[in-house]
Amino acid sequence: MIHQPIDVSTRISPELSDIIEHLSNDMDTDEPLTLSTVRGIVADMLPAAFNEAEALHRFDLDESLLDELDALIEEYGEHASAIEFVQHEASEALSRVIETVAGDDRFAEVPLTLAAVREAIEAGVASELAGAGALEEDEEATLLDELDGLIERYGELALAENFIRFE
Repeated sequence: MIHQPIDVSTRISPELSDIIEHLSNDMDTDEPLTLSTVRGIVADMLPAAFNEAEALHRFDLDESLLDELDALIEEYGEHASAIEFVQHEASEALSRVIETVAGDDRFAEVPLTLAAVREAIEAGVASELAGAGALEEDEEATLLDELDGLIERYGELALAENFIRFE
């Protein structure tokens, strides 16, 4: 297996990451799970009417899982190992927020859980970081979506420091 030189897990949605992780845990084969295999399984899970509509209408505001997989296959190849795309840690931007909250005296009285980081973002920490140039201006919604995915998967009380990406 060839490892990608960049962190490809930051290139996919939390939903697709969850699907790939679930499929890799349920596979009863020694064959590696590839992006092409994942695409085939996802396509087979969809009703035929959806697959027809998917082929005809590509104007959805949210990228479908099939579109996302097609883009990944185009960029990394159909034989790329799908498991390398599974997210186990926060993105670089969310890691920056977690580190900021950990060092901020305003939030020192509560344990640094995923829920506490969400509250800090809602209290303006992401906006402050964007104002300082450490985050993109429009990144707050993406951070909240990512954080909600982690909360759904690991719970509100999971320690946020466990998800920091060290680079």
